[in-house]
Amino acid sequence: MKETTPQRLLLFRKKTMQGAMAEERTKCDFNTPDDGGEAVLKGAEQPIFSALSGGQAERDTTVGQRASCEGTKAPGAALTPATTPAISDTESGIFSGECETCVEHESELDWFCGTELKLICSHCAIVGPCRGHSVTPLAARVTAVRNQLVDACEKMQVQARWMERFLEKTLPSKEQKLQVAASTAREQVVARVNAAREALEEEEQRLLEEVQREEERVEQCLLTQRAHWSQALDSLAHTRSLVVHTLTHYADPQLVMSIQEFTESVEAAEGVGKPCDTKQLNFRPGCGESELMKGLWATAMLQGPRAYGSSSFKFDERTVSPLLSLSDDHRTLTFVQIKPSYVQKKLNQSLPYDPARFDSWPNALGSLAMSSGTHTWVLDVGQSAAFKVGVCYASMERKGAWDKARLGYNEQSWVLCHFDGEYSFCHQGKKVLLEVMIRPRKVGLLLDWPSQTLLFYSPESSAVLYTVRGPFSAPLLPAVAVTDQSVTILH
Repeated sequence: MKETTPQRLLLFRKKTMQGAMAEERTKCDFNTPDDGGEAVLKGAEQPIFSALSGGQAERDTTVGQRASCEGTKAPGAALTPATTPAISDTESGIFSGECETCVEHESELDWFCGTELKLICSHCAIVGPCRGHSVTPLAARVTAVRNQLVDACEKMQVQARWMERFLEKTLPSKEQKLQVAASTAREQVVARVNAAREALEEEEQRLLEEVQREEERVEQCLLTQRAHWSQALDSLAHTRSLVVHTLTHYADPQLVMSIQEFTESVEAAEGVGKPCDTKQLNFRPGCGESELMKGLWATAMLQGPRAYGSSSFKFDERTVSPLLSLSDDHRTLTFVQIKPSYVQKKLNQSLPYDPARFDSWPNALGSLAMSSGTHTWVLDVGQSAAFKVGVCYASMERKGAWDKARLGYNEQSWVLCHFDGEYSFCHQGKKVLLEVMIRPRKVGLLLDWPSQTLLFYSPESSAVLYTVRGPFSAPLLPAVAVTDQSVTILH
């Protein structure tokens, strides 16, 4: 059975009182009168039910006032309060100290007009301006409003409990978990950095020792060669001096008789031969390098603060083949489907002639020439099934369908190729097949001019795909070819 309004009020009072007794109150001052009267509570908070229903004295006063007002109420027809269900003043909540009357009909305002949201009398509802409107007895309206307020208070009380629980339990628990997670993350960072630092220091020490050994080896070879050829030079000079002395001081009969004794010395001098430069006298180029050091270096350059290189890396519009379309920001190349030959010829003719443009192969070059320092850039190859990325000389041929204008098929270009699921490095028409475990969606390039090194890298797997060592004799330009989907320079 649904609770009546008085029952709900009593239940709400009980809940509110229990909540008020559990909370901490502000301090209150108690004054004890001289005549031994009861202490007066000052500053104590008044429970919410007092504001909702008022004190008992107010209710008694209101009942009297209601009684006096009932005598002045004009009788109404079917809409008079006498026809409504009996609702006590205490239940309805009408505790006004004054009787409000209608100015026009001088009757008690004991009805509520829901259309105009105002208090009216019974005559206003029957024959007055609110005739035909949605009207309700004031007592019923007060009961509905009071129920609505009680419901709102109960909801706010439940909401307050949830907030208290969130403040007292959830947030402290989250804070504790935060501290644990942050501490664990810090320990993990420190542990990984320490492990990387230890590995790097060990690799550094090993490579430095290898460089030292290589330096000592070359120095020893140089010393050996210097001693050998110095001795040979002295011996040759001595033999030559003897031969010159014989030629200038011996008489003919004596010269003829002594030739035999110089023959062996001359043959020995001629047998020494002439010195020549050998690889043993050169410092080994690969000394001081390792896969670990190369990978760490590439990772630091391509995924560190300098990742994706300079914002000036763009494609040069003048070099873009008619088979490709260039985005407005000059960073994306998209392959244009091959058309019939006569249509393609017309397309070529529609473009202005430019000696820098590739007219037959789907190639394009970057706008930044590199001839010093270290440069990095990353290309998004997406799901393209056919592309080439790399570098070439600015002097590379641009016209015609021959190999001199084809990336990777001449001595002026170095590219990483992907075609039909196969990855390879291509230079001068020679392919080196690469083992790629995970198909990269991005390819990073690192060009270190001082060490004449070109490196292809996968940012997703942190794997070095291939490394090329020059020498490079002229400035290099980024080079791209694509015959499926698109390739984008990232920044």
